[in-house]
Amino acid sequence: MTSIPITPDGTDVAILIEGGLLYGDDTRDVLIEGDRITAIGEPGSLDAPADCTRLDAGGLVVLPGLVDLHTHLREPGSESSETVRTGTQAAARGGFTTVFAMANTSPVQDTAGVVESVAALGREAGYADVRPIGAVTVGLEGERLSQIGAMATSRARVRVFSDDGRCVFDPLIMRRALEYVKTFGGVVAQHAQDPRLTPGAQMNEGALAAELGLEGWPGVAETSIIARDVLLAEHVGSRLHVCHVSTRDSVDVVRWAKARGIDVTAEVTPHHLLLTEELVRGFDARFKVNPPLRTEDDVHALRDALADGTIDIVATDHAPHPVDAKDTEWDQAAMGMVGLESALRVVHATMVATGRLDWRGVARVLSETPARIGLDDAAGRPIAVGELANLAVYDPDDGGEFTTADLSGKSINSPFLGRQLPGRVVHTVYRGGVTLVDGELVDPSTAADRARTRHAMHARGVSA
Repeated sequence: MTSIPITPDGTDVAILIEGGLLYGDDTRDVLIEGDRITAIGEPGSLDAPADCTRLDAGGLVVLPGLVDLHTHLREPGSESSETVRTGTQAAARGGFTTVFAMANTSPVQDTAGVVESVAALGREAGYADVRPIGAVTVGLEGERLSQIGAMATSRARVRVFSDDGRCVFDPLIMRRALEYVKTFGGVVAQHAQDPRLTPGAQMNEGALAAELGLEGWPGVAETSIIARDVLLAEHVGSRLHVCHVSTRDSVDVVRWAKARGIDVTAEVTPHHLLLTEELVRGFDARFKVNPPLRTEDDVHALRDALADGTIDIVATDHAPHPVDAKDTEWDQAAMGMVGLESALRVVHATMVATGRLDWRGVARVLSETPARIGLDDAAGRPIAVGELANLAVYDPDDGGEFTTADLSGKSINSPFLGRQLPGRVVHTVYRGGVTLVDGELVDPSTAADRARTRHAMHARGVSA
């Protein structure tokens, strides 16, 4: 890791991002002092401090820091897979400055004490804001509501609640949760999966599953729960968010609900935008995920829905696992994929390169709207004077094979290894501090660490 220059009093110096294409459009310099953007102007026009850190962004796309509404950081309880520190390092590597941490930890994030400890671990690591997601039910068991009110009023100020990994299947429990979060404007994020339709499910249900002899996961198990929940949300007058939509039929239900005026939002993962069930033929467990990879038709429906706003955001569902949990027989392997480091590159490949989104659209689905859904006023803000300095600087022309060298978390269960992907995140700025320079992580833990490695910045051509 490298580090960033500091002033003699131990604080970060000003940062000047030079010649970047804001939202892929206008060429501008951006001056950051403290944790705020203090000036934006034509290249060479800003009165920057002489000792500022200069980051070359010539020809690069400058976006608001990315926001992931669906991240599994595994801590507490599964630190062999990931920790808050390593997970937020992966976030910084991918241009993310805010991540919402799912509740399926051990102990489960179902009390004020646990969510406060996770938020504190994020502050200590210093790579991204960590917003804990509270469990809907105690222990994710689906039987009784968790301490939703206590988590909402805790120092973590939880606003998103989910039993992700498990569906809140009981309709009465789901109704009560929607009613509870309505009192403070929160949202329930549902993992839509009818467990009675997916016992022992291993992949998408269809001809290929039959050919491979694997138990199928039918799309109707997802669509039926979404249909039920949008009607419950309408009845209660509350907010519903649908996690990792994966089928054309589910898109149709979400589109119908929005046309009806129901307050529902939805997400799609990068892997569901790019990959299909055909990859299961090799029984490589890197491609085992829940919900499963679907058909080519589903992939195109998801892309179109993201482009037209039916699906609101991209969320990674970053799900790290140790090697032995994936390097095993298919039916024994864990479900899940890591995705923070690759998300922007996959969205570039599937949405920008295909003409479905421009870079402002990318900012909408990967930054602005996720923050709005999560009720995070500090995240997803526009690039403007006075705003918090959370930025991702991306080189759309510097792509190549995605390898383990591109990963910064503890786990390597990426489905994109060996695949050609466009682009590269070059710099990440989090709350006015550099966390990634020229693709290399910066250690933000202490001012002393920054000072000891200041010479490394000069060696990399970053002046101060």
